[in-house]
Amino acid sequence: MNYITDPLGFAFFWQAMAASAIVGLVCATVGSFIVLRGLAFMGDALSHSAFPGVVIAYIIGAPFYLGASIAAVGTALAIGWVTRQGKVRSDTAIGVMFAGMFALGIFLFSLIPNYVGELFGFLFGDVLGIGFMDLVSLAILAALVIGTVALLWKELLFATFDPLGAAASGLPVARLDYLLLALIALTIVISLQSVGIILVVAMLVTPAATAQLISKSFGRLMVIAGAIGAISPIVGLYLSFWFNSASGATVVLVQSAVFLLVLFATILNSSYRRPARSVAATTTAD
Repeated sequence: MNYITDPLGFAFFWQAMAASAIVGLVCATVGSFIVLRGLAFMGDALSHSAFPGVVIAYIIGAPFYLGASIAAVGTALAIGWVTRQGKVRSDTAIGVMFAGMFALGIFLFSLIPNYVGELFGFLFGDVLGIGFMDLVSLAILAALVIGTVALLWKELLFATFDPLGAAASGLPVARLDYLLLALIALTIVISLQSVGIILVVAMLVTPAATAQLISKSFGRLMVIAGAIGAISPIVGLYLSFWFNSASGATVVLVQSAVFLLVLFATILNSSYRRPARSVAATTTAD
């Protein structure tokens, strides 16, 4: 048995690999902004907020991507608007909207008379169940997100690092913030079928957090995060195939393992350099 080539004999595995690589790349791209802005909780909230849209789409027979997009983007813009009114803090607004939307999704789900395995797949992910048309829809959404980031790269970067300076220079910072929230929401929608609502925040945060440990520039951070985001799902899928485990969870575990390895490596490297500098300083003083 060849552990590398045998899984490639299945069409569903090829489609799952393509979908996972696309999802990982998009999540890492948008996740780089999430990590720098400290919006990890926002990603978690929007992933749960997409659930009622998925349930409604199932009930009326509409594409789940459409329902999830409307729910997630609508919630993202609502959180941004409530926060900008200055009545409550951003984390409070996120908590209220997140809990309310997810509760709505559970309520609607409870009204469906029979067990619905398809909807449970969106909670935990089912990348092996992605069909060709799902892959096409995912690729279109991914191109929209990455294309928008590429088009407004400088503006988003300026607003991220120096929002006051960006506003003073005439950039529409508020609109850019709303746009970033919408991009986060669409990225979450893209990722739902691959890793599910519960694990999608890890796909958004972990690759960028790993890259941040070894990167001093934002461009390099995004490149490294993109590489981790695209390669780790493929490794995770192989492990999932070999061990017959949940694909979404295995992908996230691979990314978490990479993060821990890089973290420990940077800690050891810092510990190694510190004594060396101390010895050099003592020698110079003597």
